Amino acid sequence: MSYHRLALSIAALVLLATTGALGTGLDSPKGPVMLVVSGAIAKTNAAGEARFDQAMLEKLGVASLATTTTWTEGVVTFEGVRARDLMAAVDPKGTEVQAVALNDYKATIPLADFQDRNVLLAFRQDGKPLRVRDRGPLWIIYPVDPGSASHSLETRGKMVWQLKELRIR
Repeated sequence: MSYHRLALSIAALVLLATTGALGTGLDSPKGPVMLVVSGAIAKTNAAGEARFDQAMLEKLGVASLATTTTWTEGVVTFEGVRARDLMAAVDPKGTEVQAVALNDYKATIPLADFQDRNVLLAFRQDGKPLRVRDRGPLWIIYPVDPGSASHSLETRGKMVWQLKELRIR
């Protein structure tokens, strides 16, 4: 290969890398990052990570879930992104998810929960944004049929609030 062709090839790769066209699969966040997904994922937008702002999460599709929790009164309606939609966006290659909260609380969740159940990463409760003082900005919510018994202790341990990161292993 000639020097000229090599220089053009390198220039093309630099252009592709800086425009995000190398196939990482995700746009870059434009607003404050709400969630980082790291570990065994195929689609990223940063070095080994997928970073999401509110708009990116909403672009995955906003779903609602009316349920009860141990920490709220009566039936509450949560809005957020389905965990399965988030997982589809990052293309996970592991079998479990470590959810990490702002205070470094950690819970290990089978990836199958996120793919097979209607688990929600909620950012609104009854139409209002979840603030840190309200268990936000993100709260992992498992569905419970209204009127049924409370979540099992195991499930309650997976309902991480003030979620900041998901590590796929």
